[in-house]
Amino acid sequence: MMEGACHCGAVRWRFDGIPKSATICNCSTCRRYGALWAYGAEGAGVEVSGETQTYVWGRRWLAFHFCPQCGGMAYWRTTAPQRDGRHRMGVNLRLAPPDVVQAIPLIRHDTETRADLPPDGRCVADVWF
Repeated sequence: MMEGACHCGAVRWRFDGIPKSATICNCSTCRRYGALWAYGAEGAGVEVSGETQTYVWGRRWLAFHFCPQCGGMAYWRTTAPQRDGRHRMGVNLRLAPPDVVQAIPLIRHDTETRADLPPDGRCVADVWF
């Protein structure tokens, strides 16, 4: 299990296990947030707590949740449940302690082609700074 929290600690997430990868997305929102996403589903491996504010844009299928006190980007959540009734989520691994996530391999997602780029051997520690 790993945990993350915004800077002030008001918003938190818990991810059961260690993610197999962290995604860097180059969409106009994610590149501005600088987030590293690990994916799961609410109530099935991912739990969140704390009051958030949201930002929804474009096709309005994702809501980005951030702390209203410190502004920390905590997670995204689908605005509608999936076929199984759960909401897909992505938690921002930058809110976890660096030593816990440093070895997680990176996946670079290109929104122009809507595909993941070939693996290049980098991990979270390579982009932490």
